[in-house]
Formats: sequence, C-alpha cells, structure tokens
Amino acid sequence: MKKIKLGTIFAAFLLTATACGGSDEDTNTGGNNDNGSGEEVSGSILVAGSSAMEPLIAAASEEFMNENMEASISVQAGGSGQGLSSIASGQVQIGNSDVFAEEKEDIPAEDLVDHRVAVVGMGPAAHPEVGVDDITTEELIDIFTGEITNWSELGGEDQEIVLVNRPDSSGTRDTFVNYGLEGNEPAAGAITEDSSSTVKQILSETPGAIGYLAFSYYDEEGTVLPLSVDGVEQTDENVMSGDYPIWAYMHSYTNGEPEGLTKAFIDYLMGDEVQGTIIPKMGYIPETGMEIERNAAGEESAR
Repeated sequence: MKKIKLGTIFAAFLLTATACGGSDEDTNTGGNNDNGSGEEVSGSILVAGSSAMEPLIAAASEEFMNENMEASISVQAGGSGQGLSSIASGQVQIGNSDVFAEEKEDIPAEDLVDHRVAVVGMGPAAHPEVGVDDITTEELIDIFTGEITNWSELGGEDQEIVLVNRPDSSGTRDTFVNYGLEGNEPAAGAITEDSSSTVKQILSETPGAIGYLAFSYYDEEGTVLPLSVDGVEQTDENVMSGDYPIWAYMHSYTNGEPEGLTKAFIDYLMGDEVQGTIIPKMGYIPETGMEIERNAAGEESAR
C-alpha cells in the first residue's frame, strides 16, 4: 500500500492547537472513574484528526465530561493527516486517524502508541435522486476517474455526475482509494472538502453528486443514498464478515504511553460504556465483532 505525502497543517488549526492543547501534559486529581475508583479526573486535553471519528469521539467526550466535571476535552476534525502530524509534534494529546501511522510519510510511527477504538465502514454515497443504488467496482472506478460522466450511462437519470472528494490528508480518502477504487486516484477538478459533514451536505443538495462517507454519517431520513457495491450493501454485518471491503480501524494515537487525563479518556474509550453502547449507537463497529483483521500493509486474515 502506497504512502501519502503529508501537506502542511492549516494555520487556523495550528493556532487553536497551540492555544488549547500546546501546554504540557494534562493534570489529574484522581484515577480513571471507569476503573472502579470512583474518583474524578481533571485538566484539559486537545483531541484532533479524523473527521470520520469526530462524531464518536465528540459523543464519548461529552459523556466523559458529564461524569468528570473538572475535565475539559476539546475535539476537532481536520483529517487523519493533521491528527497524526499534530500528535507527532506534540500539539495535541490524542491524534485520531482512520489509517495506520505507518501509512503516512514523515510520521515517526515508532514513537506513537496505537489505541484501536473501533472499526468504521465507508462507501460511495450519492444524491438520493440519481436513479442508481447498486454499482460494480469497475463502474465505481470509472465514475471517480472520469470515464463515466452521466448517471444515464449506468441506467439512472440523465444527470451529469458531480464528483465530491476529500483532500490528500484525509484518511477516509486513503481508505476509499485503496479499498474502493483499487488504488486508482480520483480525477482532478472534483469538488474537494475537508469535512465529511460538508461532503454530506453537498451530496444532499447537489443533483447528480457522488462522494464517499463513513457509515456513521448516514441517517434514517435518506439525506444521502449509500450505494451498494457489487451487490453488497453497506452494512455493519457485511463489514464484520469481510464481504464488504471498504472499512478502516479508528485509531486514537498518543505520543508515548498516555498519562493523567489522556490515559483516563483512552481507558474510557476502551471501556464497556463506549464499546458496548456509544460505538454501536453512533454507527461504528466494535473491533471485537470483526471476523477478519487487517494490518498496515492492507493484508487481511481471519481472526
């Protein structure tokens, strides 16, 4: 699997990270309240990175802060590349990524500790009125490389296809390119957005639009249309069985072993409340439910 050259981190993100998370390690007045001690923790930390992980980490941090009133956890998106760069440089306490640190150039993966919080499925999503709900992998590649430009070529509406992409720093893009497009890069000139939330909004409002999203961004109202691939629907069950190939681990990286509030929050993410309740509720998959596993090189094996 190829490595991706990281771009520079946005200036606004850097300023926020420096202001909110650039101080030394957080303070801690007690143990992790999820380990049975009953003592609260305190301090402040900054968590940044993968937009695919943002809904989960934001929901978990809110519950954690409700139980630890003296703790402050700020959660930002910005993409997996930014999360990895920021944790490696010490600008944040936790860097979220939906790709392995080993997949990114200029990241000292050997210095980072990987905490696999969950698994997330991803897939092609389109405007609800394109007239197509199932495509082959070959058709998906042809759409994103510009070979197919109208939905009528696939038996859908006579509507021009509008591509919506993510930037090179996006882990969602890396996963989609590697496991959805078989390594083929999307055509130049597509709309490119930093946030999955913005991608979802564009897909819902733009006739003919197609992009890609994590399962956690789909809703019961059908704001966007998840497309089946090769007849396989985008479901948690198909990801867990290995029938659906476009998925990634949700990594929360720390720079060395975590301490204080950072450790307490990591422990909380790996605890029963998050793993058993928040993760499935938010549209993610507990890693323990997977029948297969994947390494940084993309090699899969049965668990």
